[in-house]
Amino acid sequence: MKNKRQVIPALAVILVVTTVAAIAEGAVQIPVTAMVSGIQHWLSGEELIGLQENVFIELRLPRVLLCCLVGSILAVSGVLMQGLFRNPIVEPGLVGTSSGAACGAALVFVLAAGIDPGLKANLGAWLAPLFAFGGAMLATLLVYTLAGEGKGSSVVSLLLAGIAVNAIGLSGTGFLAYIARDPQARSITFWSLGTFSGASWWQVVIVGTTGISGCLLAFRYAKQLNTLLLGEEDANYLGVDTVMLKRKIMILNTAMVAIATAFVGVISFVGLIVPHILRLLMGSDNRKLLPAAALAGAILLNLADMAARLLLAPAEIPIGIITSLVGAPIFIILLKRSQLAVTKGEHHG
Repeated sequence: MKNKRQVIPALAVILVVTTVAAIAEGAVQIPVTAMVSGIQHWLSGEELIGLQENVFIELRLPRVLLCCLVGSILAVSGVLMQGLFRNPIVEPGLVGTSSGAACGAALVFVLAAGIDPGLKANLGAWLAPLFAFGGAMLATLLVYTLAGEGKGSSVVSLLLAGIAVNAIGLSGTGFLAYIARDPQARSITFWSLGTFSGASWWQVVIVGTTGISGCLLAFRYAKQLNTLLLGEEDANYLGVDTVMLKRKIMILNTAMVAIATAFVGVISFVGLIVPHILRLLMGSDNRKLLPAAALAGAILLNLADMAARLLLAPAEIPIGIITSLVGAPIFIILLKRSQLAVTKGEHHG
């Protein structure tokens, strides 16, 4: 792309437009005037007036904000993992984080009837996210242990261990869905495909705090990831502690993806497609890719969530179906384009 400097400002403008559109469109149409008055009443502590202001503040605004945050987290994690593995077809869930979270949440749905009523009453809506977060952390720890990362093994070991643990997580989720009763099995299926239908302000606060902190921390590793593009040996010669860098990025990626997945389920392709497209547009400088990915990931999930809410309204399609339907063909096109560029000796790098 000729005007690479314009990519980030253009993405910022598109994000504002898509965010307003995502808030406005739905079962209840919300004009901009109602958004402005709703915010004024909310900030001043006054009572919200009318259906539109209540839907805006209580439902639509937290949902769209959570959507933006999760999209940014997944896209930034994708940049980190693709930079770490030096492979543009790697995604954040490759190290078992997403499949572990799905397995943990499925365990809650199957065992719900046997869980102590007092524990259920105290934890309430936190139960599934807590188990999902625990499953994500456990799966990633298993990948890390199997790869022998403490002994300084290569990223290839992490990749192979991730594939194995992903298979274990998917098998576990499949087995739990098989033995589950019908409503439990539907819950597992729906959660595994992702949804923002339960978005709330406390989820926005938790995911926002974690996500923004994680994204800011990720920017600190941009220069080191650029050096890693030269290869692990060369990066070591240039003063980058590659073992420590891999460890920090793995921990950061796991925490970010686990907290996002725990609340909204598994959403595929965002962390794979967004960095890949941006790399073709902007090159491989991670200092520019990371902020661009944060904006583009939010835009992509905003659009996907609008489609999920509006295509079969009043029913809602799991958002993971939308992202997979859009992401898979785009990925195939990009893959073919990259292969063609390599053949012609014009690989974008």
